[in-house]
Amino acid sequence: MTALPTRRPRLTSGRRAALALSLLLAPALGAQGAPAPGGVTPTVVTPGVEVLLADSLHLLRGRRVGLITNHTGRDRRGTSTIDLLHRAPGVRLTALFGPEHGLRGVARGGAHIASAVDSATGIPVHSLYGATLVPTPAMLADVDVLVYDIQDVGARVYTYVWTMALAAQAAKKPFIVLDRPNPLGDRVEGGVLEPAFRSFTGQYPVALRYGLTPGELLRYLVGSGQVRAEVIVVPMRGYRRTMQWEDTGLPWVSPSPNIRDPEAALLYPGTVFFEATNVSEGRGTERPLRTVGAAWLTDAPAIARALNARRLPGVRFRATTRRVGRGEEFGGATIPMVDVDVTSRDSVRPADVGAELLRAIYARHPKQFRWRGRGIEELAGSRALRRAVERGTVPALLAAWERQSAEFARAVEPYRLYPR
Repeated sequence: MTALPTRRPRLTSGRRAALALSLLLAPALGAQGAPAPGGVTPTVVTPGVEVLLADSLHLLRGRRVGLITNHTGRDRRGTSTIDLLHRAPGVRLTALFGPEHGLRGVARGGAHIASAVDSATGIPVHSLYGATLVPTPAMLADVDVLVYDIQDVGARVYTYVWTMALAAQAAKKPFIVLDRPNPLGDRVEGGVLEPAFRSFTGQYPVALRYGLTPGELLRYLVGSGQVRAEVIVVPMRGYRRTMQWEDTGLPWVSPSPNIRDPEAALLYPGTVFFEATNVSEGRGTERPLRTVGAAWLTDAPAIARALNARRLPGVRFRATTRRVGRGEEFGGATIPMVDVDVTSRDSVRPADVGAELLRAIYARHPKQFRWRGRGIEELAGSRALRRAVERGTVPALLAAWERQSAEFARAVEPYRLYPR
């Protein structure tokens, strides 16, 4: 397999020396989606881990390998990347690293994860969501190269890609991304993070819905000088960036406990805003991140009607009641809620939906509604959403977001790997 250099932006000589730009490994199925040898076009996307095993294993042979992964790192048959690399000839898997939700993906969001030993392989497991968010020199003592294989959701407010970016920069070693699809496709929407509101749910100035695969995102961060790392991306085979999840032929594996299907992932960049309020975003119900509600939201039918009258593309709203599981917001109670139903995945703009929902509820319940600290600034990326919700200027905010996302889309275009 031939290694091709990333298309590079114009760099000063100083920056050129400071950055190690990523490499793209040319897959057997070309970037234009041409048929593989034999004339048969694959009907299922081949994830990066399988491409690695098929024709790029030389990248790992004879080297001590650290693997950042979780339950979503697997081949099309469901075999974990841990087992695949542990059995791969000439590969010595020496360390495992787990992100938020742990290696098995079952830990509650925000819960710190302890380091341990993998019972199946006896390999040490280091937590990157506990005492440290990055691999330490001690964790990397027996590692020559770091490999990353985790399914992302395509939203800035999700910690997996920031684990990837922080680890790539901290490693000071070759960093290989085994690429996977973006469930939200290549659409770019929502505001771009302002550095003042940087957190582990948003490390760099990236659009809320950034429209890139993990490999493409890291290529952009490295190529634009925001991350300094030696990165190689093993791309997928057969992937087109406009694919919806169902088009990939890959089974859905919930990347975290509450993102249970592609529709929840699609709405997440908007309904996640409610995590920063005293309104439930449906955790503890059968529709997490697809419904919002509160004990005091007794006018949910009127709110649903008002939102439907706005004719937001790709969604409909309906009032209902749901019982919330204990340990969550309004746990143990049955509360009024507004469900968000996707009618057209191609049309829905989740960040807009979230902003409109916030405003509709705030406008009717300014005394009951509460923000939690500066959480909304960290999720939205600026103070603008709070102000727009409180002042009734959401349309102007959405127009500003559209300008920001268009600028971001232009900036990332040179780092894309896949055809439309």
